[in-house]
Amino acid sequence: MVRITIELLRKRSEHNEGEISTLEELSLHQEDIEKIENLQNWCRELRILLLQSNLIPKIENLNKMKKLEYLNLALNNIERIENLDRCESLEKLDLTLNFIGELTSVESLKANIHLHTLYLTGNPCTEFSGYRDYVIATLPQLQILDADTILKSDRIKALQRYEMVAQIIMQQQENYKSKRDKQRQDHQQKGLKNESSKKMDDPEELKKFWDELCDNSPETRVELATVSRKQKEQEKKRETGCEDNNPKRTIRLFRDDGQPLSINEPRIPFTLTEDNEHNSLVLNIEIYRHLDTLLIEADVQPKYVRVYIKGKVFQIVLPEDVHPDKSTAKRSQSTGHLVIEMQMVREANARSPSQNQASKSTNYSSIPPPVNNSRREYLEIGKADTSMDFSQITSTLPKTIDRSCLLDFKHQTKAVSEKPVSASFQDNQEVPPLE
Repeated sequence: MVRITIELLRKRSEHNEGEISTLEELSLHQEDIEKIENLQNWCRELRILLLQSNLIPKIENLNKMKKLEYLNLALNNIERIENLDRCESLEKLDLTLNFIGELTSVESLKANIHLHTLYLTGNPCTEFSGYRDYVIATLPQLQILDADTILKSDRIKALQRYEMVAQIIMQQQENYKSKRDKQRQDHQQKGLKNESSKKMDDPEELKKFWDELCDNSPETRVELATVSRKQKEQEKKRETGCEDNNPKRTIRLFRDDGQPLSINEPRIPFTLTEDNEHNSLVLNIEIYRHLDTLLIEADVQPKYVRVYIKGKVFQIVLPEDVHPDKSTAKRSQSTGHLVIEMQMVREANARSPSQNQASKSTNYSSIPPPVNNSRREYLEIGKADTSMDFSQITSTLPKTIDRSCLLDFKHQTKAVSEKPVSASFQDNQEVPPLE
């Protein structure tokens, strides 16, 4: 059962900065609320109250809401109109698609002198013969009934037929009441609540339950809401169960014998080099430039370095022992890289020359994959042809260029000869000369 609580009201009053006492409009639709409570004490300034699509069986606890102008109770389980006579400012009431079979209960709205709009569409009472005439004659302040404007002629005719229609309405109302009592007994005998709880375990039975025909009654509507709620809860449990069945892989930082392991959970590039001049190891981790430094935690140990980057662990085993207390960690302001400089325990002279040469520049970063060249390349056989190499053009020419060099066949240019004039050529004086 969903109840109206302070938390629910604050959640639905974000448009009023979470203030409940000064609320003028409140929407609590589709919350499966089964009872109206606490609103008249917490929200007395309400002018618009929307409670459609819930499971409310009775109109109650609204007596202190003197400023309420619009009340929407559509799609609920209300069977009788009551407890609204103290809502002095009520102008519009929507009771669409409820189960109101006691049509005579509209007389309780006579005290609401400002009520001008009433919706009863979809209720059992609308099927009664003379329903519209009875409501119009009972409530003289009404102007609109079920979205149809009430004319003066309609009101005159309704008043003329009122006595006859009232008797017919009473008889039909008693017939519906007996039908409704029988409907309640049938639901109690079937025990739908117990059956629905059993059907929730089997998907086939659940599908059959949703496909079968059922009567239109408050009990059926409550059960459908209950089954739907339980189904959602089971789906959530299955999702959480799947997450529990697939726990996150535990990362081992050490072997069984206690030796540390190299781990790169964030998969971030890094380099580890040796600085012989300062007798230290330099670890450069290429951390993202815009990552906050508060999300980085470094721990230097004699044999390994561990760095937590946004909760993910990075650990590398060092080739030489270092002094943790003499280590420094800095972050580049331009690139964002984390640079950890660690002074080694053993001096440079104490190590063998082979170790010095091997550890001169140690790079533990991943080898980049070969780059595929998109251009077509040809296999060269023999001596490379450098005749078209323009970078060597100065070396091919002689240092001093004379006329004999210009007459070389490689550099010789063909002279352009003038075409002879034809014998039949006639010079036209009217044609301007070419410029």
